[in-house]
Amino acid sequence: MVSRVIPVDPFDLVVFGGTGDLARRKILPGLYRRYLAGQIPETSRIVGAARGEMDDAGFRSFVADALGEFLPGSTRDGETVGKFLAHLHYVPVDAKGEGGWPDLARLVRHDVVQAFYFSVAPALFGDLAERLHRFGIAGPEARIVVEKPFGRDLESARALNATLAEHFHESQIYRIDHYLGKETVQNLMAVRFANILFEPLWNARHVDHVQITVAETVGVGGRGAYYDKSGAMRDMVQNHLMQLLCLIAMEPPYRFDPDAVRDEKLKVIHALQPVPAEDIVRGQYRGSARKGPGGEPSYVEDAENPASRTESYIAMKVQIANWRWKGTPFYLRTGKKLRARASEIAIVFKEVPHSIFGDEEGWRENVLSIRLQPNEGMTLSVMIKEPGPGGMRLTEVPLDMSFAEALGEDGSDIPDAYERLIMDVIRGNQTLFMRGDEVEAAWAWTDPIIAGWEARGDRPKGYDPGSSGPEDALMLLHRDGRRWREIRE
Repeated sequence: MVSRVIPVDPFDLVVFGGTGDLARRKILPGLYRRYLAGQIPETSRIVGAARGEMDDAGFRSFVADALGEFLPGSTRDGETVGKFLAHLHYVPVDAKGEGGWPDLARLVRHDVVQAFYFSVAPALFGDLAERLHRFGIAGPEARIVVEKPFGRDLESARALNATLAEHFHESQIYRIDHYLGKETVQNLMAVRFANILFEPLWNARHVDHVQITVAETVGVGGRGAYYDKSGAMRDMVQNHLMQLLCLIAMEPPYRFDPDAVRDEKLKVIHALQPVPAEDIVRGQYRGSARKGPGGEPSYVEDAENPASRTESYIAMKVQIANWRWKGTPFYLRTGKKLRARASEIAIVFKEVPHSIFGDEEGWRENVLSIRLQPNEGMTLSVMIKEPGPGGMRLTEVPLDMSFAEALGEDGSDIPDAYERLIMDVIRGNQTLFMRGDEVEAAWAWTDPIIAGWEARGDRPKGYDPGSSGPEDALMLLHRDGRRWREIRE
């Protein structure tokens, strides 16, 4: 099955930070894939804007190199790449000064959809927003895309929202979280709200617990100074994992409308209970033996801070105080230098009230596993009789749907998260973007948790690279008679 491409209106997209790492790895290759799919109108313009001096030809060469590095050869041919590059322009811009803005104003049109991607540090958001209006570049329907971090606490998030609100309405602001652009995440809403099969079971009466895991094999090398001021709680839980939790726990919106969906997510955040210290495990990866080329530095070496108390791993038990989920724990965990790169949501259903098969060895709970990476898809585990004449012996089998197999022979037809989200910006669809009050509510829940461990002087627990995290994280579930699902690709 080939996914259906929905055309968009002609647009001008300006990427501030157009020569940065995110633009090179994700934004520009993603736009090329949308062009290849026939989704970018021929009259559209893509404009790179950054501090460096460069002309259109230099920028096109830069993008051609990025496509060669980050896209497989089968998706590129010289003629198509050349046609795509013809849509590209470049303007050197001083975000805090006056340079380049008149040139950008002459290039960006007002009779097409306008989108401005702020792929820069949040400290520059206000400067860019102010100059887009002062130089008459942004029209009344213009859209801006802002990357995380959306502040580092409630106070800074409010200040950032207020800065953007000085120049743009909330309906024009798209706070992007690439996790929400994944095919699986969107299918989570489809599975819940388009199938009568699951909705009657989607509550505390039938769900024993929920696990959300985002595991990475890489450390923080190269960005240790930044990460050490953030940590796993600010970098991952407050945004990515929070959004996944909301999509699982939210009530059905009255319709599939951006604000209706985000209203229900906000209710979930408001219903989150404070998390006691005993329900939190923080960790830091240790270094491996450095006697040969395989040796790896520890977190404190990567962060260049021997006294660091910042967590590279966090696991926590979260409770939601509402009728649907009262008594059903949500276990969240995320970390660096773990055994495998994997992101999964696991809905673990309760045991049958009475087993007619007795204490049959091999029995497992029914689990709906929603895989976000590396292989997007869903698996529902069910129990069946083991084939053969050996009597009534039970075995677990998966009902498996791989999106790569269902939607394309090799998965190449599935849009990347950034591709999908950028096209949603052009369409004016904010469903998969965070609203300002969502961000502030998430920080209002997060801040007391961070303040608690800082006041106690808690130190993260050490864990070995390539493991599943600190031993204390295993006990977090064991004391409840549960266990973490294995981290594997």
